[in-house]
Amino acid sequence: NEKPQTVSMHSVIASKRFQEEQKMKLPVAIGRTITNEVFMFDLAKTPHLLVAGATGQGKSVAINAIITSLLYKKHPSELKFVLVDPKKVEFAPYRALMRHYLAAMPGVEDKEIIITDCQKVIDTLNSLVIEMENRYELLEDAGVRNLEDYNEKFVNRRLNPSKLIAGSLHHQFLPYIVIIIDEYGDFIMQAGKQVERPIQRIAQKARAVGMHMILATQRPSVNIVTGVIKANIPTRIALRTQSVVDSRTVLDAKGADQLVGKGDMLHSGNGNTTRIQCAFVDTPEVDRIVDHIQGQQRYSQPYPLPEYVSPDEEGGDTLAPGSVDMKRLDSMFRDVATYVVTKQEGSTSRLQRAFEIGYNRAGKLSDQLEAAGIVGPNKGPKGRDVLIQDLDTLEQKLQELGV
Repeated sequence: NEKPQTVSMHSVIASKRFQEEQKMKLPVAIGRTITNEVFMFDLAKTPHLLVAGATGQGKSVAINAIITSLLYKKHPSELKFVLVDPKKVEFAPYRALMRHYLAAMPGVEDKEIIITDCQKVIDTLNSLVIEMENRYELLEDAGVRNLEDYNEKFVNRRLNPSKLIAGSLHHQFLPYIVIIIDEYGDFIMQAGKQVERPIQRIAQKARAVGMHMILATQRPSVNIVTGVIKANIPTRIALRTQSVVDSRTVLDAKGADQLVGKGDMLHSGNGNTTRIQCAFVDTPEVDRIVDHIQGQQRYSQPYPLPEYVSPDEEGGDTLAPGSVDMKRLDSMFRDVATYVVTKQEGSTSRLQRAFEIGYNRAGKLSDQLEAAGIVGPNKGPKGRDVLIQDLDTLEQKLQELGV
C-alpha cells in the first residue's frame, strides 16, 4: 500500500463480528484480511497452533493479540493460561492476572508463575500430562466425549461432585487450558527429548479435554519441530521467514519469505491459506487491560495443576551427562563382569560380539565396569585393562555392590 495503516487491536475487538460471535468456544481475532475484514478462528477447533517467523517480525505481538482476544471473551472460570517465556520479559505484564487467569503447580512462588527456567518447564509440562490423564478419567466416568459436553452435564447437575473417581478425583467444572510457549526452540536446545515428549503427548491427545497449545519459534527446522508435533499441529501462522526453506517447513508451501514484515502473516488451516495483517497491541494497552481485570473479583489462588515429582528428585541427585548411576546397573552386569575377568579382555566391541548387544548398551556396561573398578579407563582401539585378576576377588566386589 502507498499509505500503510496499523491495524489496531481496538478496531478488531470493537468490530461487530467479534462482539456478536457466539458459536466459537475460544474465539481469537488476530487481525484483518486483505479485503479489510476481521479474521477470526476458533482455538478449540484449531486445536493447537504453531507460530513461526524470523526475529523481529511480530511473533510476540501476535501471541499478545491471541491472549488479548481470549481475555476479552472468556471469564476466568472458563479459561486458564500456562505461560512459558525463556526471554523473561514478554509475558511479564500478565503476572498480575495469576489469581484470575493463570494455572500453576503447587508451591510455585508468585514471581515464578510465568515459567522461565528449563527444569520448571519440564516439570510443568509433565504436570499438564497428568492433568490431561485426570480429565480423561473424569470424562470417562461422566460418559461424555469432550469437555463441552462434560461441563454442560456438570452445570445441569447431572454429575455428583462428592463422588470419588480413580482414587483422588472429584467432578468439577473444568476450564480450558491454553499453554503458550514462546521461543520453543530454546528449550529444545537445552533439554531436547525431556521437553519434546510431554509436548508430543499433549499435542496428540489433549484436544478433547480442552487443553490447547501454542508454540512460537524463530527457526522451525525439522530437529526443533519434529514430524510428530507437526502432524498434530495442523494450523500454522507464518510471519516473514528468512528463506523459502523455512517457509516450506512451516506452511509446506512457499510464500512466507516474501511477506512485508511487521505483522504481515499467512494463516494456514483447514486446507487454505489466508494473508492477514496482525492487529498491533502494545505494552501500555496490555497494562491497561490487566489493570482493569485486576480490579475485578478473583480467586484465592491460581488454578492448581497436579504435583509432579521428577524421577531425579525421588532417587537423589541429578546425574551429570556421562556419569554412571551405580544404583541402576544393567541386568547383564554380573554376567559381563564374570566374562571380562575370565577372558581378561575389556574391549567394548568384544562385549558386543560375545553378548550380541548394541554398541550403546555395551558402551554403558563398559562405563559401569569402570565405575565399579573392574576395568580401567578407555584406551581407544586397545580396549581397557582388566584390574581384577581372579573370580574370587570379583565375587567380593559384586557383593559390595549388592549385585
